[in-house]
Amino acid sequence: MESTESPEEPLLITEDQYLTSGVHIGTQQKSADMKPFIYKVRTDGLYVLDIRKTDDRIRGAGRFLARYEPERVLVVAARQYGQKPAKVFARTIGADIFAGRFVPGTLTNPDLPMFTEPDILVVTDPAADQQALREALNVGIPIVALCDANNETKFVDFIIPTNNKGRRALATIYWLLTREVLKERGTIKDDAGFGLAVEDFEATL
Repeated sequence: MESTESPEEPLLITEDQYLTSGVHIGTQQKSADMKPFIYKVRTDGLYVLDIRKTDDRIRGAGRFLARYEPERVLVVAARQYGQKPAKVFARTIGADIFAGRFVPGTLTNPDLPMFTEPDILVVTDPAADQQALREALNVGIPIVALCDANNETKFVDFIIPTNNKGRRALATIYWLLTREVLKERGTIKDDAGFGLAVEDFEATL
């Protein structure tokens, strides 16, 4: 899906804030799926993501997720640096969270103690979180995913293009996504009423 944002719309944070967080720094491989979100390739071979498209998608994901009952949203994050930001995001918006290893059958086996039936899934990385993604496909719920330059996205319903491996990048994306969901719900009126900083989402080294 292409971005629909007009160039005149201000970014959610400054361009410098996006760049210093490394949100735009992709991988040295790119998938055909992610080509529309790639801005350029650097001399060192790293693909650079378009921060305007990332910004646009964060707004869209905020609107999309705000339609669901908080407790019906499931967030998963297997990657080490994704676990803390995903937990803070889930806790703040009232969603369910699986951080670390996703137990097979969590969405498909009612006999498991941790069995859950969410209405929507948020994955931090479609590759690292592929077990959860496959089960969401099996039960037919929509999938929102943070997708890097090399991710395959054919099973993702809503793509947020971003560096999904960097500590600061993941904290920034989840911080912004939390803010947008709360604004869309009317929980906060503006950015100033949010009360959490990027640092609150950032994993420790």
